[in-house]
Parts: sequence; structure tokens; C-alpha cells
Amino acid sequence: MKGSGEVQQQVTPLVAAAHELKAPLSLVRQLSLLLESADLTDAQRRLVSRITLTSERALRLTTDVTKAARLEDALFELEPLNPEQICRDIVHELTPLFEAHGRQLAVNRRSHPLLLVGNRDLLRRILANFSDNALHYTEPGTVVHMQISALKQSGMIRIGVRDYGPALSADMWRALKDRIAAGPLSVASRPQSSGLGLYLAGQFAEAMNGRIGVTKHRDGATFYVELQASQQLSLL
Repeated sequence: MKGSGEVQQQVTPLVAAAHELKAPLSLVRQLSLLLESADLTDAQRRLVSRITLTSERALRLTTDVTKAARLEDALFELEPLNPEQICRDIVHELTPLFEAHGRQLAVNRRSHPLLLVGNRDLLRRILANFSDNALHYTEPGTVVHMQISALKQSGMIRIGVRDYGPALSADMWRALKDRIAAGPLSVASRPQSSGLGLYLAGQFAEAMNGRIGVTKHRDGATFYVELQASQQLSLL
């Protein structure tokens, strides 16, 4: 029982802070959207756009924090899902934001569609988090790719988002892999990240009997989620 109390003490202040932050963050976003329609210089417009992006990212995190706090008490329906369709939905939703910052988001299409078992809302939150991370760290003019693959040996489906951000040092790479499910962490080569979004994505994946992970590249990383493949064919 002591452990349960300690967890409650850790979670409650974070959830309370998330609730308190929603109103001011929403106001900041509304004001920045109003400013975007004003007569601004290019430099001012870029600054206002950055404010909008940051406030929207923070709002998504506050929503994810409150969602994660209710995972143990809530019942989440797991059903066969078409991951490519969900990826296309994310692309449709985030394309205006990516284009406003000189980047693109695309799905690598498969000739043979796949199905996985998951919860639509939680999976969308994971992929939106990964896409947001890629937008935040990828250089302008770059295409961020969402990739879907079948892991035949494990019977899992992997959905990855490939970013082109700062390379992770060997030390930070080991720390990230060791602590990816342990809690928020700061990645030194990406100083604007606390790792909170990644931690929440891990909680959402675990609620669907899945896992998240990361693959290191010379010019960035691929953050991915793995969920159980479905044998149902009616959605294909």
C-alpha cells in the first residue's frame, strides 16, 4: 500500500499542474492565431508561428498527462486497426503545421496493407507525439516519413516516425534505451526536450500491450511503436 501512495503523490501534482496550465496555454494560442492575421514582417511572423507551435505542443502534452493518469482506471477498447489509415489521418491533421514551418510529413505506402490490435485514440496520441518531436527537431526543407512494417518473428506491427534532428551521442543513446520506459529524461543533444512526451507515449503503448523504442541513425532517429498484429481482414 505504501508504494501505491507514493505513486499517487507523484502523479497528482503533475495532473493538477496540467489542468492549471490548459487555460493560459489556450489563451496564448488564441492570441498568437490572432496575431498571425495581422500585418507583420517576415521575422515577426516566424516568431508568432513559433509561439503557436509551442503552445499547441504544450496543450497536447497537458491532455496526454491527464489521459495517462487515468489509464489504470479506464477501459480502453482494443480493436483491429489499419495503421496506414491512421497515419494518413495524422498527416492530414498536421500537414498545415508542417508546411507552415517549411517541412513535410508523409506516409511510406505499402503494397500489402496490415492490421494491428490497438486503441485508435491512444495510437493517434503516440504518433502525433512522435510527429511533433520530428517537426521540432528536423531542419526546414526536410520530409519526415512515417513507416509501417511487419515483424514476422514476433507477430508485431511497427510504426515508426523518422526524424532528422541532432544526432544522439553514444552516452545519451545508451541512457535513452535504458530509461525509455522508466520516466521522463532530458536528452542533452536535444536540450528543448524533457522526454515527457516520450514517457507518455510509452505508457499509452503499454496500455495496448505494446512497446515503444528508438533506432539511431547518423542524421537523426526513428521513434517507433510496436503493437500486436491482427489476423482480421475485413478492414483491408
